[in-house]
Amino acid sequence: MEENEVYAIETFGSTGKGHVHDDMECSHYMKDYELHTEHVPLRLARSKNLLNVINKHFGTLAFCRRWLDRLGETKYLMALKDLCDKGIVQAYPPLCDIKGSYTAQWEHTIVLRPTCKEVLSRGEDY
Repeated sequence: MEENEVYAIETFGSTGKGHVHDDMECSHYMKDYELHTEHVPLRLARSKNLLNVINKHFGTLAFCRRWLDRLGETKYLMALKDLCDKGIVQAYPPLCDIKGSYTAQWEHTIVLRPTCKEVLSRGEDY
């Protein structure tokens, strides 16, 4: 870890066994940051169109399918799967523990300063 580097620290809590795993249908996605400047050839016109929508509205920030619906996108599931299969978009399925338990996630962003660690995500309401 070096000075002025930024880190995200994610913690998970559960009322179950404390071992989360991917489960259920995925609804959250994010474009791969490493590919944000690279051109990846796409054959499907729908995939190209969807990638343009993602670039315009979300860039490399996480998004959910509901937000694509609100933008008026329809019949995009095959295009989204194509983008995921090519590694352009990463899927983030829900994290589940045992049936009937609750799982929560919390995240803070920190930056390493010369004399301290500064929490960037701490607001006035924290």
